[in-house]
Amino acid sequence: MGAPAKCKKCEECTVPEYMLTYGDMVTLLLTFFVLLYNPQTIEESRLQLILAAFSGLGMQNGGNTLQVGKLAELGNTIMSLPSLEHGRAMDKSRKRAISLFQPEIKSKKVRIKEDERGLIISLAADAFFRKGSAEIDMEKARSTLQKVAELLKTPAMNSRIFRIEGHTDSTPTDPNGPWPSNWELSTARATNVLHYLVDFGVNEKKFQVAGFADTVPLASNDTEEGRAYNRRIDIVILTDGHL
Repeated sequence: MGAPAKCKKCEECTVPEYMLTYGDMVTLLLTFFVLLYNPQTIEESRLQLILAAFSGLGMQNGGNTLQVGKLAELGNTIMSLPSLEHGRAMDKSRKRAISLFQPEIKSKKVRIKEDERGLIISLAADAFFRKGSAEIDMEKARSTLQKVAELLKTPAMNSRIFRIEGHTDSTPTDPNGPWPSNWELSTARATNVLHYLVDFGVNEKKFQVAGFADTVPLASNDTEEGRAYNRRIDIVILTDGHL
């Protein structure tokens, strides 16, 4: 009885042994180049494109190509949609803000973040306002507010609306002082920031102002560190859905 014939299909689908080592090398190279990107400076749209290339990796299926296709040559790409154009503009503004406020970020006077509202520039209230007062200490605040105005006046911000939000900790205001409660104090601080930004050339009609008192804390008000973190002014570059 003769030996059973080998399946030609099995021979064709057998993967050479060197492919395992080759696959590991390619994966390590991809990981290396991805790590070269600084997540604070890379545009979100480009990061999504890179991550999309990893889908489908396996023994039989390769990753997606990053090459431009025929539709892209005609301008028919997902990246050309209006909403993504706004997203790329916001990415550029975030990178510009991080670069512009680098000294203030290091000294913790300014924080830059994004959430569903848009791009947020948080000013530590203790660094800009005298304790229990809505008066801005311009010796400390002038340079930072000028930088904020510079950012808000860039062409990328022409179609944007800005909201200045005042926030306090839970400590009650002085009953003998000018502010009956933290509502008035937070609103007055936000309004005073608005006035100075307008003085520095930003269009007043592009702003909204709100005071939230202690209703939107970022940390616990049980510690001094947490209370200091909660005392802030948020300058929000609003997304289209939060106008």
